[in-house]
Amino acid sequence: MEDGIGDQFQKETKYQPGKLSGEPLDRNRRPDAYKTYPGTPRLTLPAPETQGGMPLWDSIRDRRSCRDFAETPMSREALSQLLWASQGITKKTQGFAFRAAPSAGALYPIETYLGVLNVSGLEPGIYHYDVRRHELEPMWKGDCRADIAAALLDQHFIAAANVVFLWTAVFQRSKWKYKQRAYRYVYLDAGQIAQNLALAAVALGLGSCQVAALYDDEVNSILGVDGEEESIVYTTAVGIPLPTSR
Repeated sequence: MEDGIGDQFQKETKYQPGKLSGEPLDRNRRPDAYKTYPGTPRLTLPAPETQGGMPLWDSIRDRRSCRDFAETPMSREALSQLLWASQGITKKTQGFAFRAAPSAGALYPIETYLGVLNVSGLEPGIYHYDVRRHELEPMWKGDCRADIAAALLDQHFIAAANVVFLWTAVFQRSKWKYKQRAYRYVYLDAGQIAQNLALAAVALGLGSCQVAALYDDEVNSILGVDGEEESIVYTTAVGIPLPTSR
């Protein structure tokens, strides 16, 4: 069987003993690990809880994909907690900020955008998460549920969620160090963030469903990213589950 592009990528990004590049890194060319939208109004999120909560083993045991959501609004406190647990800053030391989910080389290529559909105190629309300040940056406001559901391969259950996490990758943040192998790490990073979110959702009594089936160009257009330097890689719908789906 003839190799496809995925097979070729897997082969050509292998590490082999004695064949690793010994080129020094140009630290002056390292991309910034944070993305912001200057000039946009900023929405402060409630401070997340960092102690207590559901035991980890219970969260792992109870995690299931949920596609049936109630019409009840999600609280801003719950959204704040989800953002912190998935990609928030958990420790600062020597001028460096570590986050809730691991990242290859601590380069953090993943950006978080939100399709807010039904959250108390937040207008529906598309938002960007400013990790450094734990704040939201509105990108555009309006009912986006139909657009997001259509862009996620016409999966209509998405429109009933409270919020959709939309993760993009700024590829150069990882390519700066790892070159073509960076693409492996980018997708691993996104998966680790999504798993944190899934477990945090359980701990808050929420349901989530991870979705990788999407129309790339359509989602990138909604987010206003170019699809080359920065592109969608993964998504998760989160909401208050119907009693029958628990």
